[in-house]
Amino acid sequence: MSAHRRAAVVALTALAPVSWGTTYVVTTEFLPPERPLFTALVRALPAGLLLLAAARVLPRGAWWWKAAVLGALNIGAFFPLLFLSAYRLPGGLAAVVGSMGPLLVLGLSALLLGRRPALRDVLAGAVAALGVNMVVLKAAGALDTLGVAAAFASTASMSAGTVLTQKWGRPEGVGPLALTGWQLTAGGLLIAPLAFLVEGAPPALDAGAAGGYAYLALVNTAVAYCLWFRGIGRLTATQATLLGPLSPLTAAVLGWAALGESLTALQLAGMALAFGATVAGQLTSVPARRRDRARGPDADAVPCPRSGMLEAPPPGGTRVAPADPRGDAR
Repeated sequence: MSAHRRAAVVALTALAPVSWGTTYVVTTEFLPPERPLFTALVRALPAGLLLLAAARVLPRGAWWWKAAVLGALNIGAFFPLLFLSAYRLPGGLAAVVGSMGPLLVLGLSALLLGRRPALRDVLAGAVAALGVNMVVLKAAGALDTLGVAAAFASTASMSAGTVLTQKWGRPEGVGPLALTGWQLTAGGLLIAPLAFLVEGAPPALDAGAAGGYAYLALVNTAVAYCLWFRGIGRLTATQATLLGPLSPLTAAVLGWAALGESLTALQLAGMALAFGATVAGQLTSVPARRRDRARGPDADAVPCPRSGMLEAPPPGGTRVAPADPRGDAR
């Protein structure tokens, strides 16, 4: 992959955690309080069904259970635990726990992918976590055991899902649109019975809440997760996860710009550290660049019919109907 193309992939993938950084403001300012399961359901299932309708591709063979596992890890467990921690913890403490994601991914990549962690990646993950701590920990407040456990479990779930997403790749002929739709639908179906059993009937929604849920489902989930899973297919799991600190940094900036929160010199220094570590985590090693040059530009890429972009060929799957040239399944 050429340097310019890789930079474009990183930039597009980074839009996902930037979008997720808006979740806290939307949740606290527009959504009904104390409804984590309903919020997770509305965020996941409508977006998944919409993407399935657009992609018109269903899993085949082993991909039925693989999609269910990925949907459970990336969506079905992650969303409820994330919102539970957000309701029970100040945003600062939840973000601190979440900032450990890159280090968890390094460990899981060694275990599941056989990739020995590079010292540079370990340092980048640690510095990013330190920077996030400096930005948000001052707002941590009292410790809530259940909230901390939910935050850690959500981070571990998403980290495992990220590594398995890269390990399994995508079925042949299936793009990020369909893969995202499978996971969101599977995760939403797992959340649905829990939401109705635990929280009962859906709450009444005013215009602000309806708009907030629409934003979370469409922009914050359908679009953002398509970009995220596309990026995981082209970057390493560690590189993708090291973009994660952009989420709490975005939340901090939004808190300053939209909610009137102040930013201290220590927080600004933390932002610089976290952002620098994020950038450092995207730098490819010299051996990797040499391998790319030896193979030639985009040697293992195939054209994407709709946009003309190049897309790495994924490993088995099937289409329900032929692709519409106006709406590529990717």
